[in-house]
Order: sequence, then structure tokens, then C-alpha cells
Amino acid sequence: MKHRRGTSAKEAKQVLRLLVLSDSHGDAGSVYRAVAAQPEAAAVLYLGDGAADLAAAAAAFPRLAFYPVRGNGDFAPDAAGLPYAREECFGGKRFFLTHGHLYGVKTDPLRVVYAARERGADVLLYGHTHRPLTDYEDGLHILNPGSLRAGGTYGVVDLSDAGVVLNIVRCRP
Repeated sequence: MKHRRGTSAKEAKQVLRLLVLSDSHGDAGSVYRAVAAQPEAAAVLYLGDGAADLAAAAAAFPRLAFYPVRGNGDFAPDAAGLPYAREECFGGKRFFLTHGHLYGVKTDPLRVVYAARERGADVLLYGHTHRPLTDYEDGLHILNPGSLRAGGTYGVVDLSDAGVVLNIVRCRP
């Protein structure tokens, strides 16, 4: 009798973790603490308004890939070349990242949801409102990590064969 090689428990539980930060507004210490608190993260996705705060974290964690977008409050010279939105693929899922101010997310997130759908995104990440949110709507996972400033919140996206899991985490001051 032949035995089929199955998937081991270790292989089945393999998870790709992404750290999602936004709106640190000059609080580089909170950015550093959030990154340090998630050592299993494979990448940091930064949704604007504090892009300059990433420099210390990027220097301290050189193994991590950083994917920043520019927010309406990013005026520092090092933010000038950042895009206002970007599309990336992680774990076979298409992500749409934006700060959100160009889509009017403070009054109604519908425009940014449409923008994500137009791009074929599986996951929409946006900031600007400073209010954390996780949602799922007709195949689209939606995460706003809130504001990281002064012990605020950040997001974690876990990708596995089982699917997409979004979480909001309170940053320790």
C-alpha cells in the first residue's frame, strides 16, 4: 500500500505576517515599539502622516521590507518621492495601500473601496481617520489601523492558506 505524503502541521500553519502602521505624526518611538513588538512580521506597510518616523525603525530592523505611502501631512524632504497610493502582492493577495485623504475617507470610505475594487484588490489598507477599523465586504478585506501616535493602535494582517486575518493592536507606550 502506498502512502501519500501529506502536508505537515508546520507547513499547514505557515503564516505571513504584515505590520500596518499609520498616522504616527512625529512619534518615531511608537513606530519603533510597534515594529519591535512584532518580530515575526515580514514587512511593514506604512499608510502615511509620519513617513519620516520610519527612518529609525528601518535602520534598526534592516531585514524588514518597508512599503510606505505619503499622507497629507508628509512634507519632509524624504517623503517627497513617496506615492500617495500603491499596489503590492503578498501571499498571493493583491493589496491597495493609500493614506485615504485623496478619497475623502473621513466623510465616506465608499470612494476608496471603489478604488480598491477597480484595481482588483483583495485587501484595502488606508489611514487618515485615526479610527481603527476592520471589515469584510464582498471579497474585500478592509483595514484602517488607526493612529499610532502616543500609544495608539496599529494593524496586523496574517496571510495563510486558510485566508486573511485582520487585527487591531494597541501599542504599548
